[in-house]
Amino acid sequence: MKIPSDMPRLKGFRFPREIITYAVWAYHRFALSTSGVEDLLAKRSVIVSRETIRLWVNRFGGHFADCVRRDRPAAADKWHLDEVVVPIGGVKYWLWRAVDANGDVLDILVQPRRNAKAARRFMKRLMARFGDPRVVITDKLRSYIKPIRDLTPNADHRAHKGLNNRIEGLHRPTRKREKLMGRFKSPRQAQRFLAAHDQINIVFRPRRYRMPTNIYRQTRSDAFDLGHGYALEMTA
Repeated sequence: MKIPSDMPRLKGFRFPREIITYAVWAYHRFALSTSGVEDLLAKRSVIVSRETIRLWVNRFGGHFADCVRRDRPAAADKWHLDEVVVPIGGVKYWLWRAVDANGDVLDILVQPRRNAKAARRFMKRLMARFGDPRVVITDKLRSYIKPIRDLTPNADHRAHKGLNNRIEGLHRPTRKREKLMGRFKSPRQAQRFLAAHDQINIVFRPRRYRMPTNIYRQTRSDAFDLGHGYALEMTA
């Protein structure tokens, strides 16, 4: 990232924050392991272990994600909800994900069940943060019907798999990272990582196919400027 070298150091950290920020950005922007980020830094004469990079990602990834949530425009009132299976330690878990009409990820939640109770919990979490939706689009899972009807009776619930293509594509980066990481080790790790990854990836990886080259480059430059600001806000 284009971050000036005169940024103040983080107390208790040996490396300057521009290096830490670059490592966190590269890890979430590209399908890289911590070893891959280690090699990128080594090419730039920065010798750091992959364990240290993992610490940086865990420590500051959440900060970047919180900044993205804080600064993004208000969520659209049309939501897409979907769930995908995530094996963790030989046990089947479900990743519940919600995006709005603009394709921005609203929230994710890793749960052990795919039933009405899990759907209700996810809906309550979304509504506490974003208010009542106007339209809710889901697949044909019947577990959505009663929670949506009870929690937001005025919303237009459309249960149709073909209408939910906007969110289906967002599962692909999760599968990529899951494979690269050798699967998630625990529900807590999956929740922590994906909650940060979804937010950071959507900002630093603009949907290029939807914009001309000049707009894409400006959007990318704006994302780098945002990263600069977020790096200045980092605290030890």
